[in-house]
Amino acid sequence: QVQLDESGGGLVQAGGSLRLSCAASGRTSSDYYMGWFRQAPGEEREFVAAIGRSGAVRYYADSVKGRFTISRGNAKNTVYLQIHSLKPEDTAVYYCAADPTRFGGRNTDDYAYWGQGTQITVSS
Repeated sequence: QVQLDESGGGLVQAGGSLRLSCAASGRTSSDYYMGWFRQAPGEEREFVAAIGRSGAVRYYADSVKGRFTISRGNAKNTVYLQIHSLKPEDTAVYYCAADPTRFGGRNTDDYAYWGQGTQITVSS
């Protein structure tokens, strides 16, 4: 089992950048396929990005391609989400997720483990 802890959210102006971190404990995140999701107020949780165990293969939602980058840390127990050119519509709680067997899942059911989330608020 793995515990996930997100950090790095905050209040930022449109056009700004943030880097979210997801620290895994219990087991290393390289044992898992990892993903980021987000949930805006009143909306369903939606897929943002996914990364394989080695970090070589990555998938993104069409809405974030070119602005978001998912990566793994050198120690393999941290996953990052670098976000550039933030827009007000990126405002949401961002969640880190992990699964031991399914890679690239775009549905919440594809992930067995979840963090508590970190809030990003983008002001216009």
